[in-house]
Amino acid sequence: MPHKITLTGSATGPLREYDRYVAFDMREKGSPSAPKGLKKSTFISYTVFVAKKAFNKTGLTKKSIMHEKILIQGEPTLDIPIDECPGEVGVICFQITVLPNKNDKEKNESDTKKEPKQEASAPSQAQKNTEPTKQAEEQAPVSQPVANEQKKEAEIVQPEVKETPVQETKATPKKKSMPNQPKGTQDLLNFEDIIVPEEFLKTRPNPQKTQKVIDFVKRTGRLDEPLTIEKDSKVLKDGYRRYIVAKTVKMDKVPVVYEYQK
Repeated sequence: MPHKITLTGSATGPLREYDRYVAFDMREKGSPSAPKGLKKSTFISYTVFVAKKAFNKTGLTKKSIMHEKILIQGEPTLDIPIDECPGEVGVICFQITVLPNKNDKEKNESDTKKEPKQEASAPSQAQKNTEPTKQAEEQAPVSQPVANEQKKEAEIVQPEVKETPVQETKATPKKKSMPNQPKGTQDLLNFEDIIVPEEFLKTRPNPQKTQKVIDFVKRTGRLDEPLTIEKDSKVLKDGYRRYIVAKTVKMDKVPVVYEYQK
């Protein structure tokens, strides 16, 4: 099993840059109380080696590393030359973390303590706002008989006001709106429901005029005029050319005008 080392503190020397890694010195104090019969441990100096990618992710700089408290987790090494490792122990860093300062912790704790105080002070303001309403309620019983009479008069007048708009709405029937349909369209009918008489099937409309209607449908997305259909039988009465165009363009629904049976 490899030996693991965990260091906490700040850099005691300047940051040294190499090709793929950086190095800096750290120092840690030993345990304050040694076992009986043994001498107290002294300071140990370390030289930490960190890959440049891992170091750049922390956001540390040459100046800030001397002031920020950092956590180093790594393994000891004895293979680095003395010139690059002035510390007593060399440490290959596997993970480097910047620890929060005490000042930041104290600010966060003070902010959390202030929040409940502000919440507690809120009811006092609400109580101040309710005081004038209580005074108004205490004065209200003096004028209650007058207010009751005004309410009764309002209740008598209200039914007359409600009846008038009902009569107006009945008098105005709603009209069907046919957006993006030709003028005079009364309804949209399924193309498959239309019955074409044999008289129309024997005829052949002018191809040039038919092509003009096809171009119009492609340009506007609708027919230029509605088809005339018998109301009950759904037999085509007029607009055979537009019927052919609707069939060519494969329209599901067609605008129609109804002709009632005599």
